[in-house]
Amino acid sequence: MKTATLATLLCGCAALLGCGAKTRVETASSAAPTAPTVAPDENWQLVATDEDRDRVRGWRDTWLAAVAKARKGGRGADIDRLGELVDPDRALTDPLPPAGAYRCTVYKIGAAGTAMADFTAFEPSDCEIAPAGALTAFRKTGGVQRPAGLLYADGPRAIFLGTMVYGDEIKPFRYGQDRLRDMAGYIERIGDRRWRLVLPAPRFESMLDIIEIVPA
Repeated sequence: MKTATLATLLCGCAALLGCGAKTRVETASSAAPTAPTVAPDENWQLVATDEDRDRVRGWRDTWLAAVAKARKGGRGADIDRLGELVDPDRALTDPLPPAGAYRCTVYKIGAAGTAMADFTAFEPSDCEIAPAGALTAFRKTGGVQRPAGLLYADGPRAIFLGTMVYGDEIKPFRYGQDRLRDMAGYIERIGDRRWRLVLPAPRFESMLDIIEIVPA
């Protein structure tokens, strides 16, 4: 399987999602300068599709429904073992991981179809955090399903907008090009050098994906 270099990540995420390094817009008057405003391509609500804005805004209902379905399906013990990772209100300050190499573990909760399990835990695999102009890029580099995209500061959380990369694909689709590839969620810090990427209502397999992120 081919793995993209860090340079590919920076170019791919920034260019393909349409969010390059742009200077923040400032306005001024003769009396006194105003505070800088966020450039349009740094505002996730202006970048996200309508469908993805709805997915992000409805994250709590999706989370509770997914966990309830998993428990109803007999996977309550698996949910309980995850502890604070599945506490929807566990959000600490400083949501963005520093740039570097990480290990990511994917948990799929609540089956989205009859053929899927209500809880699936995957083996940890490699992922990366890197600067991408004024934003930050996240990419899972190991495994057959590899989310890749940009993180937008948004209070105690950072919003993730990206696409899914499959198999031996190297270059992610442009965000918004294919709704079946588009992904939306948020990242937050839940402990000392521990983060999670939450993906409510992903396209396939599950009602909720949680990706645990820890330093490699």
